[in-house]
Amino acid sequence: MEEEKVKPPNDTAFTEEDDDPPTLSSHTLAALKEFLQQQQTITDQTAQTEGEGSETGEKVALIAEDWRLSQFWYDQLTAETVANEVHALLSNPSSLAVCIACPTLYAYMKKIYPSVNVQLLEYDKRFEQYGSDFTFYDYNKPEDLPDQFKHAFQVVVADPPYLSQECLEKVAQTISFLAIPGKSYVLLLTGDVQKDRAAELLGLHSCGFRPQHSSKLGNEFRLFTNYDPGMRLGGWELEK
Repeated sequence: MEEEKVKPPNDTAFTEEDDDPPTLSSHTLAALKEFLQQQQTITDQTAQTEGEGSETGEKVALIAEDWRLSQFWYDQLTAETVANEVHALLSNPSSLAVCIACPTLYAYMKKIYPSVNVQLLEYDKRFEQYGSDFTFYDYNKPEDLPDQFKHAFQVVVADPPYLSQECLEKVAQTISFLAIPGKSYVLLLTGDVQKDRAAELLGLHSCGFRPQHSSKLGNEFRLFTNYDPGMRLGGWELEK
């Protein structure tokens, strides 16, 4: 957006026929100074707001997908939508969130909300670059995790790497291990084919929001939650 130009009051206006260089009265100079100070204040406030968790609109640089590990990264809209939902669910700055096998979400959360307390549980050791936020995770060993993780997370987000019943059952064990009984928010991103199992194992309902991936997949993906998101995430799609 172009910067608005300040015009001097009529009593100091000049034309091309004026012989002398234009000058501004002390009153006009004071008004101009006040205007510029107001513009700087607006700029500073905008920059501060942008630094406090608003969307950046920038894509996050991610490690290349390894299809051998069934890795398919979310597109930007999906990652930002879920990241904002997780942040909204955290009740205070000390509350913990965990991403199970969804590194895209972790990366966007740390980009948009740098101070958020979030752990990444992931099999791919390339993500060890995230330091203490990374914990190695093999879904075949669902509870082989640090003791301090047990019932410690207010928000648990999971994206099982495979669309098999066995994989979802084991990831569900991990979710139960990490979640605070009766208090945690659970979000599951997986194929629509897992709808009935998600309801049976974890009491989850599908939302109207449709997750998308950067690499277009043939399987329809859904987002399931154990809480009613209201108007967010497209709301619950309850069967009539």
